[in-house]
Amino acid sequence: MRRIVLPVAVIALVSTCATNPATGRREISLVSEAQEIEIGKQGSQEILQSMELLPDGVQRYVRSVATGLVGVAERPNLPWNFYVLDDASVNAFAFPGGFIFITRGIMTHMNSEAELAGVLGHEIGHVTARHTAQQITKAQLAQTGLVVGSLLSETVAGLAGVASTGLGLLFLKYGRDAEYQADELGFRYMTRRNYDPHAISSMFTMLKRQGQLGGGGRLPEWQSTHPDPENRVGRNEERIAAFKPAGAVKTERAEFVQQLDGMVFGENPRDGFFDGNTFNHPDLKFRFVFPQGWKLQNQATAVVGVSPQQDAIIQLGFAQGSPQDALRQFLGQQGIAAGRTSSNPINGLPAATGEFQAQTQQGTVAGLATYVQYGGRTFQLLAYTPNQKYQGYSNAFFASLQSFNRLTDQSALNVQPKRLNLVRLDRDMTIDAFHRANPSSIPFEYLVVINGVEPGALLKAGSYVKQVK
Repeated sequence: MRRIVLPVAVIALVSTCATNPATGRREISLVSEAQEIEIGKQGSQEILQSMELLPDGVQRYVRSVATGLVGVAERPNLPWNFYVLDDASVNAFAFPGGFIFITRGIMTHMNSEAELAGVLGHEIGHVTARHTAQQITKAQLAQTGLVVGSLLSETVAGLAGVASTGLGLLFLKYGRDAEYQADELGFRYMTRRNYDPHAISSMFTMLKRQGQLGGGGRLPEWQSTHPDPENRVGRNEERIAAFKPAGAVKTERAEFVQQLDGMVFGENPRDGFFDGNTFNHPDLKFRFVFPQGWKLQNQATAVVGVSPQQDAIIQLGFAQGSPQDALRQFLGQQGIAAGRTSSNPINGLPAATGEFQAQTQQGTVAGLATYVQYGGRTFQLLAYTPNQKYQGYSNAFFASLQSFNRLTDQSALNVQPKRLNLVRLDRDMTIDAFHRANPSSIPFEYLVVINGVEPGALLKAGSYVKQVK
């Protein structure tokens, strides 16, 4: 949990017929290039307001690789921007207009600059082929509008502010044909820069293996927005068979993996972690208890709990001003009817609480809004459900919102993240022998995935191998 995301304005759309720069096909478009750029700017700003970036050294390295790919791609004059998010999810995504993000999570699973180029090339392909513009056009022509992702129903998403135009684009799935086309364009761009296209197949294989083993993250996982990696390997191998390289192709493994040394692996508990149904935040030094049995997730913009029946939600985020001012502003919103209010402290901390009902397009929801001041910040605690179910949830809501308290458990306060450690081999050895000599804090079956090898694989002297400590 970091900072709250601000909504963006709706972009006016004007119909034109244009030639797709990446495919050469004529197509109807309701989105101009200028509008693509504006949508991308606003969407990327939402991400940058809510999520942290990796240090400048990694950013510069990724941008240098990306700049080379943009130089051989269509639409080189877009305001291209590339960012590496400090996020554990194994993911990459693109906003229209040239705003591309990859995560720390996917980088820690890569093993070469060629794999990085393949992923960046794929996302560049979405932009050059105007896939988001096509999706918006199709939605507008169908008079359905954008459908944004949410944890629950549109009722809950609309009230909580979870869904906004920019972030909604992350959940707008491209069609299968668009994904395959982005793969083909990524292949085009990386091979123009003399990268080994076999790296695309190795990435798809890794993604499939990682998906089978499981893994968490706050952004949607690659598998949720992309076709089956196995099918994509086959298509890539067909492209490789027809590929005639002009000279030697490059992988650049050592250069790449050295960027990963010391990088956080997996979720960073300093950003908050769950111990059962209790959420602990070591850096902000607070704890919060959700109802037992609820599905919990630490999002970039909020910590969220959803009831087993998926008909109630509790959300913890940030607010502005004093608790009383924040509550007054919340209850004063159009469509919200205030109920009983209180300024009673919570565990000795200044607080303000109010019941409310909110009118939405899907009906009336009812709940509690609590604002607590602690550590120089004001926290917003929201709990709500459809109006007819409020009485059944009110006790659970109240108990959870009253649980906000200081974190004093030293073991929770001192928890540290796992990190990648690079080991350079002084002799040949199998990955199995490496794991025995340099044990990791993750299971062996996951260690082989992040090193891009199979159990029993022979590792050569002088090579760098990932260990997780």
